[in-house]
Amino acid sequence: MKQKHIVTKIHLIISVLLVIPAACIYGFAPQYFLDISHQTIDERNFSKAIMGIYLAFSILWILGIFKRRFLSFALLSNVLFMMGLGLGRIISLVLDGTPSIIYVIGIFGELLLGFYGLWVLNSKYYKKM
Repeated sequence: MKQKHIVTKIHLIISVLLVIPAACIYGFAPQYFLDISHQTIDERNFSKAIMGIYLAFSILWILGIFKRRFLSFALLSNVLFMMGLGLGRIISLVLDGTPSIIYVIGIFGELLLGFYGLWVLNSKYYKKM
């Protein structure tokens, strides 16, 4: 892969590698990794819906990695996804208190990937593609 392609797509690759496992954890086994225990079918259903959203976005990002015509959609959706998660977690941090360490790390990772995506959208690398 050329340098400009790596620069414009590396955060999509990282996102896919993180979000697909997170989706599966949320959907099938949150109690093993997070302080979450489903008490109702509605809670399980909600987690599976979140899993579906995560997997759907991951598919779009994979398409953006391999198909030029999907790259713009993949980049924009990744920025919105990551910034939305990061900002939502910041709101929770302020209103609800400090979550487990995995979520605190998530705040930084999500915002880093989101801001990197913004940088890519405004960079010379993306504009030359």
